[in-house]
Formats: sequence, structure tokens, C-alpha cells
Amino acid sequence: MTDHIPAERHVYGRPDAPVTVLEFGDLECPYCRAAAPVLRELVDTSDGQVRLVWRHFPLFEVHPYALAAALATESAGAHGRFWDLHQELISHQDRLADQDLRAAAERLGLDPEEVAGDGAQAYAPAVSADYSAGIELGVRGTPTIFVGGTRFHGKPTLQRLREAVEAVR
Repeated sequence: MTDHIPAERHVYGRPDAPVTVLEFGDLECPYCRAAAPVLRELVDTSDGQVRLVWRHFPLFEVHPYALAAALATESAGAHGRFWDLHQELISHQDRLADQDLRAAAERLGLDPEEVAGDGAQAYAPAVSADYSAGIELGVRGTPTIFVGGTRFHGKPTLQRLREAVEAVR
């Protein structure tokens, strides 16, 4: 059913970079918020050697707005604005209710009715596919990071991530 949903919908960095950092994340997770600038810096300072792929893993049992936020970013992604809305939402995790998602969409020039509420439900299969893929890989919490296919353990600092990248090159 989800075979038509590409696994690498959201790539930050050069799409053909030789090393892939895969993050299963939750937009309401404070640890994902802390990791986001570190992961971006890793890509931005890699001279095109590293790319970041985001997959949704909303921990909806503990983060009541995580699923709605994931759907909103999927909607933005359909218009080439995934990373813009991702940055906005992960930076302002206290503003993830539907009215906040609609306001963020308007600021980005997106249709607020497509980003939140019933309009965002069209993107549920993509979020579900990411979540299922995470379960298959043993993901239980966020962020869960894989560097070149190898699971990364511990706090994602820039130095430790660079060491992990070098280890898989």
C-alpha cells in the first residue's frame, strides 16, 4: 500500500552525497530540537559529503501535537517547503496546535487548510510509512540516528557525528 511513497522524501544537503545520516524524529521532542542544529551543521560543513534524511516517528503517546506537526511538514514538503516548516516547528515546540500550524503555513505562503486539520490527513500514509519503517529498524525513541546505515548511540554532538561519518567512509 505504501510502495508509492519514497523513503527519502526529505533530504537536507546534496541528494547524491556519499554518506547518509538518517534521523527518525518527532517534531515535539526536545532532544530532536537539540539535535537539529547539530545535524544541519554536520551537513553544512561536510563539503557535500553528508546528507540528512528525515523520517517521521511521532511519539504521539507522550507528545500530543507530534502527529499533527508531522502531517503539516508533509504538506509543506509537497510544495518544496518541508525544511522551512520543519525548522519553524522544531524551533517553536510550544506552538504546534492547529491554529499555530495554520499561522506558520501562512507565514510560508502555504494553504493553511492543507497544513492542519482535515486537509492534512492526505499525508497520513507517508507519516505512517515512516513510523512503520522505524519500528522495523527497532526505533523506540527519538531522535534515532543512523550514519551510513549504522545506528548512532549517545548524544549527537558535532564531533561524535563527524567521527561516525569518518568511520563509514
